[in-house]
Amino acid sequence: MSDIEFEDFRITNEDLSDLKQHGELSDGSVIPFRQLPVLVIEGESIAQTGAIARICGKLGDMYPKDIIEAGKVDQVIDTVTDINVLINPSMHESDPSIKRQMRDDLSSDALPKYFGYLEKILEVNDSGWFVGDEMTVADIAVWSMLGWIAQGVLDDIPSTLPKTFERLTRLYNEMSRMPKVQEWKRLTYAYDESSTGEYNYHVPDSI
Repeated sequence: MSDIEFEDFRITNEDLSDLKQHGELSDGSVIPFRQLPVLVIEGESIAQTGAIARICGKLGDMYPKDIIEAGKVDQVIDTVTDINVLINPSMHESDPSIKRQMRDDLSSDALPKYFGYLEKILEVNDSGWFVGDEMTVADIAVWSMLGWIAQGVLDDIPSTLPKTFERLTRLYNEMSRMPKVQEWKRLTYAYDESSTGEYNYHVPDSI
């Protein structure tokens, strides 16, 4: 989004085995918690999606310098994390009937509740963005989460669920039309053509 050059390094299955065992890649890059993603910047390894998002946001002028505005960005990013945490147990449930009930509960209660909270923030800010008058990493975090749900890979969670929230839908669709977002999707999906299951990231162009 900010024309900052970087290397998008994708590991092999062998690399994954090594990092889980030794906590680093073959080139010596440290993987602090033995899981991905990791950002290597100036020789230092930074783990956790939220931490990486904040660094990239600061580098790309998409994270506010004002501490109150920064806090507003953080609360949205952390809410997306909360939503992921809510969904995660159902992804590890092996009993189909229990999993279906967990997903039904999410779809009828927790997810609409959190989407409503996010919708209200957009309404109050009244700029089309979550914080201020320009896109921040908070908007990107929500876009990614909505796309995950809207692509329909989460069984028994309706792909149309986000569509009932007008402002969230508008945010997602406007961001999806941005040339830089479309370019990122093309580059990402070139790597993930064989991706299957509930972590598939072939997100739709609109919801």
